[in-house]
Amino acid sequence: MWARNVVSVLAFSALALALPSQNCEHKVKETIVPPRGWTIFGPAPPDHLIKLRIGLPQSNFDLLEEHLYAISDPYHDRYGAHLTTEEIHELVAPHPDSVGAVENWLASHAIADTDITRSAAGDWLTVTLPVNLVEKMLDTKYHIWHKNGEYIVRTTSYSLPKNVHDHVELVQPTTMFGTFRKLKSTIHSVSPITSQAESQKNQPFFDSTTGLTVDASCNTTITITCLQQIYNAVGYTPSANVGNSIGIAAYLEDFANRADLQTFFEDQVPAAAAANATYQFISVKDGLDSQDPAQAGAESALDTQFAFGLTFPVASTFFSTGGRPPFIPSEGTPTDTNEPYTDWLDFVLSHPSPPLSISTSYGDEEQTVPESFAKRACAEFAQLVFMPSYGSSLIIYLFLCADGGVGDGDPDPETTECITNDGLNRVISFLGGFPASCPFVTAVGGTILFPEQGVDFSGGGYCYFIDAAVQAFLDKLPPGTYSGLFNPNGRAFPDVSAQSDFFRIFIAGQPFHIGGTSASSPAFAGFVALLNDARLRKGLPSLGFLNPLFYSKAAAGFNDITVGNNPGCGTPGFNVRTRFELSLLANSFLTGLGTPNFGKLVKLVT
Repeated sequence: MWARNVVSVLAFSALALALPSQNCEHKVKETIVPPRGWTIFGPAPPDHLIKLRIGLPQSNFDLLEEHLYAISDPYHDRYGAHLTTEEIHELVAPHPDSVGAVENWLASHAIADTDITRSAAGDWLTVTLPVNLVEKMLDTKYHIWHKNGEYIVRTTSYSLPKNVHDHVELVQPTTMFGTFRKLKSTIHSVSPITSQAESQKNQPFFDSTTGLTVDASCNTTITITCLQQIYNAVGYTPSANVGNSIGIAAYLEDFANRADLQTFFEDQVPAAAAANATYQFISVKDGLDSQDPAQAGAESALDTQFAFGLTFPVASTFFSTGGRPPFIPSEGTPTDTNEPYTDWLDFVLSHPSPPLSISTSYGDEEQTVPESFAKRACAEFAQLVFMPSYGSSLIIYLFLCADGGVGDGDPDPETTECITNDGLNRVISFLGGFPASCPFVTAVGGTILFPEQGVDFSGGGYCYFIDAAVQAFLDKLPPGTYSGLFNPNGRAFPDVSAQSDFFRIFIAGQPFHIGGTSASSPAFAGFVALLNDARLRKGLPSLGFLNPLFYSKAAAGFNDITVGNNPGCGTPGFNVRTRFELSLLANSFLTGLGTPNFGKLVKLVT
């Protein structure tokens, strides 16, 4: 396999002889300390192909951000007055000088214009090249890096010619050591319902705070009916005819299974089973759609069954993005070493009508993501929540928080694995999750039981890269609490929460209990889709970017969670707080604003 790639290397070399080289001194663009645990396995094969993504500066992103907050603020006179796709692309398009400088640089290395793929706005250039050529272009050396059985091809520093330096924001894959994984979902063994549990079915719980009554069985098994009871949505039936939609984004060959979805519908949503309801499948970058029961994915089963079960008969879509990292050195030519969600973002940003509410359950530890990549990816999410859909609607994007409390889930300072990524290996840093830390997505934390309390594995805290106003929460902490363990000027997360454990799903025809904040995200996305339904019925646009609405007009539509904490990094973590005066994107670091009260929210948003 490697031998075939040598032909490509020779071809690039021959072309390089025919063009003048760009003789310009290089200047370091980015240097990082290798993240903890990663060690060099060996040099990268010179013929290993890298799908190189070059990000050009977005000339007017600050103006795009200004527009985004204006149209997402329910008290602004422009609320809901979104831009067109063309206007968005114009705002993020790079300056012509940057385009010319980068194209000349590529041409000097014999890279033809026909070899380059451009994003819709022209702010990303993508080209597949062998390692030895990329090393020359970036004045660097790539290695195979190894950690816990995973292998990736990366470098810890790269440079650009001085005359190109200011025209490129970032180049990847270079310093990005995140391995983009499914965040933890715990599958529990299924046990028969005991006679005591049977008797409890006639003894429902009443919450005097919310005024809601919930079946006692919901404290041991979460079903669609339980979520409708807990979140005050009993009796609400959405329409199939108002242009509403919901989507699930999946990666890493985690497959949804239609037969399992039907079994779930028969178990919990009889109307959907009677209608033989299913979802639209969309392949991104050769994403597969295996229906082999042995390959049914727990994550995708959870996401599709609860998101689509809550919202039937709303149109539903399942995105499967191709690629299965990491690199396996014995295979010669490895799989794509880019983050798969960048491929998905490229696709959905060019989609004519993406779903109005989208959930995904994948991410990285924030400290494995270079700041340049984090900020640029966050800008892509801003475009996504800004995009018009069906002519008058916007996208909602929901990202779960990592299942590790404020870091590794370990309250013992002697055994914690929270280590700074600054080369000093200090045991002081709370670990944030990316992209949940991006302010343009809605991060979902976890609760358990009824009356609800914050669950200990719910991620929460501050991000390190994205600044936001969080002083309101800090003022309520004792002076010096966790000093040095977090960035007090960073965005706080999660934004909201939902039930996160003991969800009853079906995998390969068998029932399982499953839990994690990967359960909270599709559940919350389902309720957002129901809110969109209520708005669309009244001729209003869909909600779009949620956070400005939630932290202002709709804040009263959430249930306060007053019990729980999220231990980690050798500390008990943050405790939940009652709702207080919140500045935009600042919240309680376990459950955020709380859990949705659909009955209240639907009145507030319509």
